Amino acid sequence: MTLTLTGVIGGGEKKRPEPVLRPAGLTARLADFNEIRGWRSDAIDAALAPFLLSCARIDALADDARVNPSEYLGENAPVGATLSGVAADWRTPCAEAKAIAARTYIDDSARAAGARIFFEYFFRPIQLVAKLEPEWGGGAPKLDKLGLFTGYFEPTYEASRYRSAVYSAPVYARPADLVTVDLGRFRPELSGQRVAGRVERGALYPYPDHAAINAGALAGRARVIAYMRPSDLLYLQIQGSGRLRFSDGELRLGYDGANGRPYTPIGKTLVDMGALARENVSMQTIREWLDRAPDADARKVRESNESFVFFRVVDEALDPALGPAGSQGVQLTAGRSIAVDTRYAPFGAPVFVSVSDENEDGLPPLRRLLIAQDSGGAIKGAVRGDIFVGSGPRAGDIAGQMRQMGEMYILLPAALVDRLPPGALSK
Repeated sequence: MTLTLTGVIGGGEKKRPEPVLRPAGLTARLADFNEIRGWRSDAIDAALAPFLLSCARIDALADDARVNPSEYLGENAPVGATLSGVAADWRTPCAEAKAIAARTYIDDSARAAGARIFFEYFFRPIQLVAKLEPEWGGGAPKLDKLGLFTGYFEPTYEASRYRSAVYSAPVYARPADLVTVDLGRFRPELSGQRVAGRVERGALYPYPDHAAINAGALAGRARVIAYMRPSDLLYLQIQGSGRLRFSDGELRLGYDGANGRPYTPIGKTLVDMGALARENVSMQTIREWLDRAPDADARKVRESNESFVFFRVVDEALDPALGPAGSQGVQLTAGRSIAVDTRYAPFGAPVFVSVSDENEDGLPPLRRLLIAQDSGGAIKGAVRGDIFVGSGPRAGDIAGQMRQMGEMYILLPAALVDRLPPGALSK
């Protein structure tokens, strides 16, 4: 959730508002594994299996194919600078990871040591530092090595195949006329940004927003997969995937696009209304407010987020021990998969997150090696991540509570780092 910082009034004197800063790219610094807080204490070998899942996707690419077509490091980035490279750069680390996974070890500690040696030998840690520039309020640009890390999960909700007073919200499949445009194909600085709409008379028009869809704008134009409680549907859309439980069975749903309207966290709406204090915003407190509020008020808050997500039924065979498929197309691993902003971090890259001790969510500080395998509309910025916690109610409790500030390191193939142009990395 993104919260806007505003000025405060205290002591009877109006103080100048704090400048509001917006993301404006990044600077990347070559780090050392020994300086990364938590690197030595993490069970690094637990990241090997999800890394291999990502390697399977990278291995399917041609040698000269860009690993991250959405990459955009800023207009001032040196020529040849990249934090992803091409598929050939990842061939050796992926091949060695397969060999390590297939190797026989005398015990678990030897296996763990082998995985740690692998990551330290074949990769170099690159710390991402966000560049921020004033959006309004004046002030100078700044660099910030700390970013927000949240959690998400795969929920299970009760649903019905028929509309009723309780299950009144339709879960729509992707409409046939929904068109998504990758703006990065037209202008490099728009890499990673997309617009969605529908074509009428040769022109692209905005798709109906959340309120219009709730009012019936897609009736008869999009297939209804199921019906849910309205607030359950909102939470399913926020998570991007989940399971629906019917009286006669269960369906697994995956993300299949959105209407292209801006995403607004409803927690921000409730704070702006004065309904919740900023420090008390969580998935749990938001849900409690929605459940207590009159239907009309709850609907108005839900519709303050104009974004509306469409789903597909996941009918391919999946590993039941893993989560849903992320944006990379591989199943997510609880506690080891992370959603990132792909302008800066490529799918498949190992990412070490090291959060500060001073966090208010009551959870242990996250210091762990994860694999970038997903993305999300709210995940914007060089130092920003959303960790897949798992499936079910317990995972939902943790995900709703998680809100930690920390540092972010991308592990890139050593051969790729060695050939980066001068100025690509800071010291």
